[in-house]
Amino acid sequence: MAALTLLATAAPAEAAGYRYWSFWERDGSRWTYATQGPATARPDDGAVEGYRFAVSEDSGDASQPRGTADFGTICGDTAAVRGKKRVGLVIDFGTTADAPSAQQPPVRRTACAVVARDATAAEALAAVAKPLRYDTNALLCAIGGYPEKGCGEKVAAGGTSDGGPSVGLLAGVGVVVVVAAGAFWQGRRRKNG
Repeated sequence: MAALTLLATAAPAEAAGYRYWSFWERDGSRWTYATQGPATARPDDGAVEGYRFAVSEDSGDASQPRGTADFGTICGDTAAVRGKKRVGLVIDFGTTADAPSAQQPPVRRTACAVVARDATAAEALAAVAKPLRYDTNALLCAIGGYPEKGCGEKVAAGGTSDGGPSVGLLAGVGVVVVVAAGAFWQGRRRKNG
């Protein structure tokens, strides 16, 4: 955790944040920032997951997906299929202010993914929003081909990218590592206790 704090304080003062896709889970009537990435999260049948493209400093100020987000509205017309699950998805491509230069964000959309019972959130997204693009660290860079290029880049106060590494990404990975380490420790403690 100290390394994450050091990285965060080492960021240049002029940086406004990072341009990236954030991943959200619906908890009743509100969004919560996901504690796992879409490649490891396994939503239940009836879950609603959201993705929002925006510029933010970190998960604490990340923009939530906008608009309707309840399962009945998104998947109400999709029949249940034996041996499969339905996952409601909200894909919010963000605003023009958050868009990379010369790109216009697509219109926000919802979709109902029908996938295998053990499918991950990434597999549900891939079922309804191809093409997806990931970087070499498995960071989700593009949904439905948007944006055309770039991935978690630092954005200066004027809204331009400086191409530096994403501290937001590193902080997110750090949170996942801390949660996984805690779960591992708890599991060993129960096994030995």
